[in-house]
Amino acid sequence: MTARPSALSLLLVALAALGVVALTALGVWQLERRTWKLALIDRVEQRQHAAPQPLPSPSSWHAITASSDEYRRVTVSGHFLHERETLVAAVTDYGRGFWVLTPLQTTDGATVLVNRGFVPPERRDPSTRREGNPPRTVGITGLLRITEPKGAFLRTNDPAANRWYSRDVAAIATARGLSQVAPFFIDADAAPNPGGYPIGGLTVVRFPNNHLIYALTWFAMAIMLAAALLRALRGRDHVRDFDARRDAVRSLVAAARNLSRKTGPDARAHIGSA
Repeated sequence: MTARPSALSLLLVALAALGVVALTALGVWQLERRTWKLALIDRVEQRQHAAPQPLPSPSSWHAITASSDEYRRVTVSGHFLHERETLVAAVTDYGRGFWVLTPLQTTDGATVLVNRGFVPPERRDPSTRREGNPPRTVGITGLLRITEPKGAFLRTNDPAANRWYSRDVAAIATARGLSQVAPFFIDADAAPNPGGYPIGGLTVVRFPNNHLIYALTWFAMAIMLAAALLRALRGRDHVRDFDARRDAVRSLVAAARNLSRKTGPDARAHIGSA
């Protein structure tokens, strides 16, 4: 008789099959993510090198999104409110220091925060870089960036202590008493500032794109699990075949033993036909 598989073995087979399906689905998802990421990189590349467009008007600020607007080149004119600048902790190729975020009041009365660039710790005091803080009307060209709320990894902004780890537009505007502030900020380009500080043009545009590696990993795991599942199923079939052959041999041996105890001319004939 063929042994029936136990409930546990059936459960394990079902889980393994489900695992193959899930791993394959993850691989397909990573391929879709890779397609999306490549399209994003292409869009951002085009935005960075396109001709600068005027700063979006306040009436369109509500429609600004990362997917459709971030890293778009924009240009704006106005005068800086240097007395309300905010220093945000930064790490750049120049080392540790600060981003200088300064409100720019536009000619139409709106305000936008401008990340003018990087200063080292010894230049954090505005008095050490007065040449770079012109009182006149200026024109700024740079990349539109989306606000960075709350803080950085494991570091929360502390407005009361004037400690900032991310460029949180709303929180900075509130702390500095600003009104009608754009919900985004601008990373100024590399146009040099008088005196050399702040150092602009340090925006890092980098999108990790390891999705193909992840996809291949998931597919490889799915193949290995499928191979293990097939081996287990084939092994169970081999066991069933062995059991069937063993039972047939035992039946023949039993028949031979029974017939060997009989007498008469038909004994050998029965053995041969068993």
